[in-house]
Amino acid sequence: MNFKIKKEVLFQHLNYVIKGISNKNIRPILNCIKFDLKQEGLYLSSTDNDIAIRTFINNKNIEEDYNCGKFVVSGKYIYDIVRKLPNEIISIEEVMDSKIFISTANSSFSLNCNNVDEFPNLELNDSKNPIILSNKVLKNIFNQITFAASTSGIKPEITGMNFKISKNILECTATDSYRLARKKIVLEKAVDEEINIIIPTKNLIELSKLFSDEEENVEIHIFNNKVIFKFGTIIMLSRIINATYPDVSRLIPTEFLLTISVSTADFYALLDRVSLFSTEEEKNTIKLECNGNTVIVTSNIPEIGNVEEKIEVEKNNNQNIKIAFSSKYMMEAIRVLDCEKIELSFNGEIKPIIIKNPEDENLVQLIVPIKTY
Repeated sequence: MNFKIKKEVLFQHLNYVIKGISNKNIRPILNCIKFDLKQEGLYLSSTDNDIAIRTFINNKNIEEDYNCGKFVVSGKYIYDIVRKLPNEIISIEEVMDSKIFISTANSSFSLNCNNVDEFPNLELNDSKNPIILSNKVLKNIFNQITFAASTSGIKPEITGMNFKISKNILECTATDSYRLARKKIVLEKAVDEEINIIIPTKNLIELSKLFSDEEENVEIHIFNNKVIFKFGTIIMLSRIINATYPDVSRLIPTEFLLTISVSTADFYALLDRVSLFSTEEEKNTIKLECNGNTVIVTSNIPEIGNVEEKIEVEKNNNQNIKIAFSSKYMMEAIRVLDCEKIELSFNGEIKPIIIKNPEDENLVQLIVPIKTY
């Protein structure tokens, strides 16, 4: 097997598949990238058994007079070699003794190959009725939702995003038991059977990194134990978490004791300042007290000092509230709301706080308060 290709073309696609390997794997083959050159072009593949990525380079991008074949090499080393080579034509040739030569006009590398037969068979097949969404819509969902998922492995089901479809409504939810984010969108086409799966959040974050800046459709193929995303020249497989996602619908109230409206930018800046006197050891706790149309937010570190900030708000009634919550969680919730004003809704000092864009009922953020009052 041998071929020649421009450095920038090969490196672009290596950037995709390098995300599918993990240097923590005990099995060396899972740290590798598979090259499979066929008449139509070059396929690059990687997997760590949790995700798998395959990308395709059309033969129009490969110099003529190439010989088809396949080999498997260390992902880290092939990536670093190509990354540091100058922007010119790269020649890759497989030779005897399970080696490949990588060369340019003035550089030459020899790299050992692994056994091609040991590389896992990636079943990147299609489902009968894929769901089709824009990559921009999916990226927006991931940005607004995934941050709320758990990073602890104690409850595997909440380390993922719940991906649920009923008829033409897609509902995506993430929670770590202390906060929750839920996004709903209307699909162009209804599904025949209801879908309720959990996709690992870290895999969705890696998927989001693969999306280009240009808008394109993503095919989502869902199976019993995996989900496959196809777009452009890329196919990505993610395993599904085999568990039951908690029923969180009952946690989100529809009626509230008090709702306040406040400038997003001003309130975020206020929280940023007040959080200077909060610590992770104390769960980044700050206190909010509503007195008329003035909201007072305070925090303190006994050995350091304290802070008090005031801001004017609009209220839907004359109720007042005292409540404590994590400044970190509140700021992360507000950060993904693209609006000039936000609404904070309360049902008492021990009931969840709901954060919303008043012009978008499809995105809901929830924070569990911290008992201090």
